[in-house]
Amino acid sequence: MSFQPGILEVKLPAWMEDFLLGRVTCIASIRDRMSLVIEAARLNVVQGTGGPFAAAVFETESGKLVSLGVNLVVAGGMSILHAEMLAFALAQKKLGSYDLGRRDLPAHELVTSTEPCAMCFGAVPWSGVSRVITGARDSDARNIGFDEGPKMSTWRSELEKRGISTLCDVEREAAAQVLLDYSLQGGKIYNSREP
Repeated sequence: MSFQPGILEVKLPAWMEDFLLGRVTCIASIRDRMSLVIEAARLNVVQGTGGPFAAAVFETESGKLVSLGVNLVVAGGMSILHAEMLAFALAQKKLGSYDLGRRDLPAHELVTSTEPCAMCFGAVPWSGVSRVITGARDSDARNIGFDEGPKMSTWRSELEKRGISTLCDVEREAAAQVLLDYSLQGGKIYNSREP
């Protein structure tokens, strides 16, 4: 069998359109931005469409929502379908640039319900965002069984060296509760090399 190029298509859950319909398009408060992201993670679990993670890209100053992603690893059958990866891809597609930090664009930030795993951390510098805001900690995800990968303990300072600021533990309790609820409801804890 020879290699045949294909099309990569990712379908977002149907509930996301209704979730965003009628919402304010610019969210001034960092806590309110995080609340939106945490609610999307919660709905992803409640609707049975994916894991307990969500992330969004916002314009930093205006608070304009550019994109929203939720975890679709199991539903989409691809390990790359983490919420952060989708939020980056959707924002880049919408803005027509792989670089969200391009000089002619406003500054952008990633707001994520849980600290980025190793893969998503690696994508942050390449995305062009100038700030990362997180809810639950890496340890909160690991505590319910997720393998977050070999992320360095100095991840925040590594981003800071590249001009990317971080703000962690924003609404941590609410974000960690989504993780716990997912686990208690028997949500699939997926990791690589499962039997």
